[in-house]
Amino acid sequence: MSKDPRVEAALNHWAPRFVANGIPLTDFQEVTAAIERWEDWCSAWADRGAIHEEMGRKALDDGYGLSAGEHLTTAGVCYHFAKFLFVNDVEEMRATHMRAVECRNLALPHLRPPGERVEIPYEGKSLFGILRKPADVDTPPVVILAMGLDSSKEEMGAYERLFLERGLATCTFDGPGQGEGEYDFGIRHDYEVPVGAVIDYLEGRNDVDTGRAGLWGVSLGGYYAPRAAAYEKRIKACIGLSGPYDWGAIWDTLPDLTRNAFLVRSHSANEEEARDLAKKLSLNGVAPEITCPIYIVTGKLDRLLSYKDAERLAAEVSGPVELLVIEDGNHVANNRAYRYRLQTADWMAEQLHGAG
Repeated sequence: MSKDPRVEAALNHWAPRFVANGIPLTDFQEVTAAIERWEDWCSAWADRGAIHEEMGRKALDDGYGLSAGEHLTTAGVCYHFAKFLFVNDVEEMRATHMRAVECRNLALPHLRPPGERVEIPYEGKSLFGILRKPADVDTPPVVILAMGLDSSKEEMGAYERLFLERGLATCTFDGPGQGEGEYDFGIRHDYEVPVGAVIDYLEGRNDVDTGRAGLWGVSLGGYYAPRAAAYEKRIKACIGLSGPYDWGAIWDTLPDLTRNAFLVRSHSANEEEARDLAKKLSLNGVAPEITCPIYIVTGKLDRLLSYKDAERLAAEVSGPVELLVIEDGNHVANNRAYRYRLQTADWMAEQLHGAG
């Protein structure tokens, strides 16, 4: 029996992202090889996550906190990738998602540097994030990490490390329609609103310097971050990774899994309503409002969107711009992570350490 084409897509396109963001290569190979139907995706990855979770909990019981943090972080990433596009069964997706959140929360005190779960007031309820601060740095600059359509804060450890090692704090958060925020709040095009809420929250603390705040976004977050930077002027520098210029313009070419995830996470009643919202996610007329320095990254082999979106954005912003087009890079260039991850982290550190 041939594999479900949705599972085939996983085999053909997702391995670099999974591995770059914390899934052991053999886990990816073994789990995906055993899945024939998309309906079995979530449970198969949850079973693998349970193996890492069990080791993490045992390490905790035995007093090996550092090891526990690693095991539980890996478990959280496995559970995240179990649920990341599994919107065909929201109940199963949410239950698995909560296991990802629990494992990452258990890991946070044992990370180096440790993390803190934070609750950000937002529209009468809350958004949730993870704040981490570099060791031995008083009131460091802070980088706010914005998720994409199918990413969540539990996936971001590899990116957080890059900034932390360069003396920058990180605040990774699930916005509306993202991670823990997807249940109470639908996707919104004006992402400066949740970013503003995050900065407001951080301004109420005395352990990070919000006068030197950067913003980073990945995939659909590569739209959200530039959009927010255009109108939230407390942002001093922005990184956009493989974001669309106009989400509505490419709606009909998006994979079914992606469109379905957008429909569910936008709380749309049907595809027509989702398409109408997608049309609002555009940088047309917005890009010239971006005056802070921005670093834009795209892969020329991206199957979701054209690298020309990045070129258009770079041409239209009003502030200083760096554009990196990776010739053999896929979506978010996860297959060539070494071509941009360190470089963008260095750039952000230079921008924020010099800001003030």
